[in-house]
Amino acid sequence: MNDAFAALLPDGLTATVFALVLAAGLAAGFVDAVVGGGGLLQLPALLLVPGMSPVQALATNKLGSIFGTTTSAVTYYRRIRPDLGTALPMAGTALASGCIGASIASLLPPAVFKPVIVVALVGIAVFTVPRPALGEVTALRHSGRRHHGTAGAIGAVIGFYDGILGPGTGSFLVFAMVSLLGYDFLNASAKAKIVNAATNLGALLFFVPHGSVFWVLGILLGLANMVGGYLGARTATARGSRFIRIAFLVVVAALISRLGWDVWSENLQPMLA
Repeated sequence: MNDAFAALLPDGLTATVFALVLAAGLAAGFVDAVVGGGGLLQLPALLLVPGMSPVQALATNKLGSIFGTTTSAVTYYRRIRPDLGTALPMAGTALASGCIGASIASLLPPAVFKPVIVVALVGIAVFTVPRPALGEVTALRHSGRRHHGTAGAIGAVIGFYDGILGPGTGSFLVFAMVSLLGYDFLNASAKAKIVNAATNLGALLFFVPHGSVFWVLGILLGLANMVGGYLGARTATARGSRFIRIAFLVVVAALISRLGWDVWSENLQPMLA
């Protein structure tokens, strides 16, 4: 890399790792736009950067991700016009709880949450696989205040999770909107991007004043995320709910595998050794 350009990046970052981070950002933006789960690719890539702490990686990941989620949210809105009456209040609760989650991200190790998340993901897969009609069409479970109250609660809980850890946030949002609110997968994905952009912003409201963000790397990561997010949103809207359902199950399986391995290596393997 050019010396002047390299001086703007974290010390010790090689061209190979830099290229890997940008490639992960592009792929993460695409996956996130379709069904969520891009953090499964992007966050581990950032942890390869020499000298970057887990909190700095999480903060820089949020900066990169907000570019992609905003781009995909705008693309979805222009193509299918999701209901903002549900998405925006949901995004408001998610933003506030995302900031709260980020404020304790450095106090509680991810290992505390990973076993619970793996169990939740397995439950989601078990619930979704035998129900092929789930999420094919929108059939709202509730109306009025109950609908918006449920949506606000979903935003608050998942926003908190995104602030404190993150991977799989979009997938959790999509599943909650399909199973608890009754949206089809396409509309759920569109709304999930609006809410996910808010959770990223909420986390950044905490991380930025504390100096946890690597700005130049985060912005470059964000540009890659934007390209992936745009392509992913266009693919999802063109292919529809059936395609998103398949992608959703693939991402859930990948999350179970990755986080399950972390639980094994961090908790169970040392106990059996």
